[in-house]
Amino acid sequence: MVTRSRRGPSPAAALSEGHRAGCTVTDVTSSASTAGWRDLQRGAPEIARLGMVRLAAARVAMLGTLRPDGSPRISPVEPHIVNGHLLVGAMTWSKKAHDLLRDPRYVLHSVVSGPDNGEAELKLHGSAVPAAPGLRDAATAAWWSAQEPGQAVVFSLRIATALYVEWDLEHGLMTIHRWSPRDGYSATTRGYPKPAAKPTRSRSRREVPPAVHAVEQIGPRPVKGRGRGR
Repeated sequence: MVTRSRRGPSPAAALSEGHRAGCTVTDVTSSASTAGWRDLQRGAPEIARLGMVRLAAARVAMLGTLRPDGSPRISPVEPHIVNGHLLVGAMTWSKKAHDLLRDPRYVLHSVVSGPDNGEAELKLHGSAVPAAPGLRDAATAAWWSAQEPGQAVVFSLRIATALYVEWDLEHGLMTIHRWSPRDGYSATTRGYPKPAAKPTRSRSRREVPPAVHAVEQIGPRPVKGRGRGR
């Protein structure tokens, strides 16, 4: 089952305006093809509201950038929404900072804590531009506010496409909310295979719980307060 709803230009209007299904590097990085977080709030307020909840839940998101050879890089970042802008920071010497200064294209994905837990997902892609000094300084709660000048670079993430995915585990449905400054808002609901029931078994007293193994494999927790800008 697939259902769709849409608010935006009609297919005929989009075709007359030269709309294309694909996009080029110029399409993604041009200001006409991207928008700020405030534009997302106006064009798709539910995506913005629910997306903000997902970002605030973990306070960390995964940022994808492009290496010089075109291969992908993934890095954790701490997003901040300030004055209608979505900001992320990086140490000036970090690889992801060099990636974005060379090629501003990015993808941002909210953190999911485990499989089949029903957590919604926020997915953004677009281009990153260096934030103006006043905007950077307005993020007083961000980790870079404590850095010496020149130690960190802050980017404002311009949005070419925003997606918010909701999972209905009970009925085996996923709903994808999509928005772009070019096409407006649309939503699609479709079925997906339900997760298999997990077998239950008794555990002997001498058996070590799986969580203990996980902690031993992962290692000690990072020192608090070091941030995700590196």
